[in-house]
Amino acid sequence: MKFLRNILAGIVAAFFASTLLAVVFYKVFPVWVTPLMVIQSVKTHSLWHHNWVSIEKISPEMPVAVMASEDQRFLTHHGFDFDAIQTAVKRNKKAGRNKYGASTISQQTAKNVFLWPGRSWVRKGLEVYFTTLIEFIWGKERIMEVYLNSIEMGENIYGVDACAQYNFHGKTALELTRRDCALIAATLPNPRKFSSREPSSYMHKRQAFILRQMKYVKWTK
Repeated sequence: MKFLRNILAGIVAAFFASTLLAVVFYKVFPVWVTPLMVIQSVKTHSLWHHNWVSIEKISPEMPVAVMASEDQRFLTHHGFDFDAIQTAVKRNKKAGRNKYGASTISQQTAKNVFLWPGRSWVRKGLEVYFTTLIEFIWGKERIMEVYLNSIEMGENIYGVDACAQYNFHGKTALELTRRDCALIAATLPNPRKFSSREPSSYMHKRQAFILRQMKYVKWTK
């Protein structure tokens, strides 16, 4: 029994040490590949498009757009927006099949970089764990930088620079306009369904809504 306890303790210690090391590593070095990139590439039998760029080489309108669309309290919460969670729980009781989420940008970043797609309680627990770590170790600017470089923004397109190149006629991330950024943010609920390259009328409505919300959002690095 003592032998088994020692093995279990070793496994737990190795888990915490390796995950902490990974988070510290990505505080400094670019995230060149994520589990989702690999999984989707295998499913579609095609390579992903991804160009890592620093936050200084991304349009300053892009963080504003994603906060306006995804997480307006990003700069004030500590990884979890409990008001949004309570609202989502209430809405989901009446929503039927259409469930509402309350994931923050921090949670989405943790999920994209360290975890696999899914809805199991184990994965959700690990998401909470990694979100806490990156909030404590990375800080808001690094979380936003990684988020904008790793999030899926189209079929096999990851990160804002690749999205700018393939969906906005060869632009760089820094050259994106305010309207471009709002249009990209409008795709984020489902970037495989909603395209910033060929936006529908619904997408243009979402873009207009996000542009209005951007007036009330400030991004301070």
